[in-house]
Amino acid sequence: MCPRLLTNGSEMLMGVLKKLALLMAVMICIQLVFLSSVQSAMADPLLVKELNFVYLHGVGGNVCSFQLLNDVIKEQVKDYIIDYEQANPGTKVLVNTLRRCYPSNVDINSWANNIADSISKHFYDKDNLILIGSSMGGKAALYAVAQNIGGLADKVALVVTINSPIKSLQDYFVTGGGPISDYWQLAWFFSDEGILHSATYYDSSQDGRWVGQNRHWLAFTSAESTPLSEQFDVAGIDVWPRDMDDNLVPISAQYSEGADVIYYGEHSHVDFTVSNDVAEFLVDYILRYIFGGNIECSVLARIGILGHKADWLLGPDYWEDVVGEALVDTGSFKHKNESYTKWQEWEDVVGQCTFKDKRGSYRVNRVGFLPFIASIEEARWLNPDDLENCQLYLRTRAAPRMSVEVEWRIYQQGSLSPGFVRDHYEVDIVEGTPFTGIEQVFWETDGPRDLRLRIRSKAQSPFRWFWAQWRVYYKEVRQRQLINEIPVRILENKSN
Repeated sequence: MCPRLLTNGSEMLMGVLKKLALLMAVMICIQLVFLSSVQSAMADPLLVKELNFVYLHGVGGNVCSFQLLNDVIKEQVKDYIIDYEQANPGTKVLVNTLRRCYPSNVDINSWANNIADSISKHFYDKDNLILIGSSMGGKAALYAVAQNIGGLADKVALVVTINSPIKSLQDYFVTGGGPISDYWQLAWFFSDEGILHSATYYDSSQDGRWVGQNRHWLAFTSAESTPLSEQFDVAGIDVWPRDMDDNLVPISAQYSEGADVIYYGEHSHVDFTVSNDVAEFLVDYILRYIFGGNIECSVLARIGILGHKADWLLGPDYWEDVVGEALVDTGSFKHKNESYTKWQEWEDVVGQCTFKDKRGSYRVNRVGFLPFIASIEEARWLNPDDLENCQLYLRTRAAPRMSVEVEWRIYQQGSLSPGFVRDHYEVDIVEGTPFTGIEQVFWETDGPRDLRLRIRSKAQSPFRWFWAQWRVYYKEVRQRQLINEIPVRILENKSN
């Protein structure tokens, strides 16, 4: 019996050993699979870039102000993300948005602190912020970043302003001559805890320059076609009768040095909140700025001053000027009549210039205030049919023992170089009396390289006057690709 018992015991022991061996093999396989997964995740981590949009409304606005813009961004950004992820395998792009309401009657410092507090509470773990602010929301955003309110200088990658009053508004002429703060107080009927003072007197140009140099600043601007246009008048009142404006902010106040400026047309202050076309235009530029593409920025091409003074006769005086040409030659001459008894005439040919473009116009002025003793009898092109000849023929006259002095200037059309096209113009009265105005402004020709403007103005007699500044801009193509500056976050790749 003993041998049989030994045999049975051996079989049982072998069975146990086999089960133990099988269990160990299973455990080893599980460990190998787990280690393989960990090693695979470590070897192939998930790289993430986050775009964190923060929307900042203006005075009297709320989160609904950006509903259309946000919807368009969400729709259009999908294709940009697909293209970027295909070009950068292993990198994912995530989009987050923050839309909050802020008290809009407070001063700019309080407003900036409210923005920073909201970001700290609701976007506490987010960097690479893209602040999109309309009107005062954009101005407060520049201030918050440049002044590093709540540490935002290190968290913000881009500030986008839409029709924001960047510059101080105190130097702009308001209908009636009063300060703009009084007009806003009357128009909006809201309690003021500092916002009107900040909007009127605080100049954000330095803030914008810092953001433009150290981060990125994209400024969208728009305005009516001429200072006295009725396009955006509110209840029949033109708030800024001497300036081209969007019905709340003069266009020249909507940007300053350091910005990538985008002029988006003749649109009012809030058109982007209701017009799908405007919203799509703005979003297209914002996304191209982020993901890469050509950005057609407005760059100053030429600037000048024109002025007129009404005579003493009753009734309005009207003028029509062509500006925007390039000065190519200037000079003066003087003749004295040595006779004691006879008037004397002189003929002069002036002007020497090498043209790269066709001639434009000329200015001839007599120096002095005695028209009855000296005069310019004739002034014309020497060769009227030769558009490349800039010489002038001048015939002058003076009474006995009197002198005649003449100043002259010659201009060429001054077209842009091939490959460049004009963008927009800005005209505003910088100094003058009441009852003066710029009635019409338009391009002299349809040519996209022709920078000349025709300006029609008026002044009510007697002796009312003005000085106006004109500026013409061309389109400069710039390339931005903000997403390349955004660092990646490394996350565990759960897909493995």
